[in-house]
Amino acid sequence: MNAIRLCRTDEHERIFAIINAAAEAYRGAIPEDCWHEPYMSREELEREIAAGVQFWGYDEDGELIGVMGIEPVKDVDLIRHAYVLPGNQGKGIGTQLLAHLESRTARPILIGTWKDATWAIRFYQRHGYRLVSDEETPSLLRKYWRIPDRQVETSVVLTSSRNN
Repeated sequence: MNAIRLCRTDEHERIFAIINAAAEAYRGAIPEDCWHEPYMSREELEREIAAGVQFWGYDEDGELIGVMGIEPVKDVDLIRHAYVLPGNQGKGIGTQLLAHLESRTARPILIGTWKDATWAIRFYQRHGYRLVSDEETPSLLRKYWRIPDRQVETSVVLTSSRNN
């Protein structure tokens, strides 16, 4: 049986594994000076959860195979750390997770990703999100995210049409 559910505290190791396995797709799209091994450390994952990222997972027959976080920040909700295990991608899991998180909030939603992650940008655009202007992007990234300046320089923000 397949289900979308809130991830449990005893699943942090599984979330860590999913994120890092799926993040391999970003190797080469993320500037070399921003890439590190693992892509997300256990400590960073714990900091993200402590800061308010709530992970939801796609459970297939008792196995967590995809995750997506949502984080309330000021007057918006951020979609954070959306990953599906390789081999399970392209099956609609990300679409289902995104729709589930969208249904849980009436607040504006923002999504940040790397400029060169064109597949991720296209995924969000197919689901009604649009790129924010290059002029507006840095101020949004600095206002809502906790990321280094170099990541601000190499990222984009998408917003839902419902935010307008």
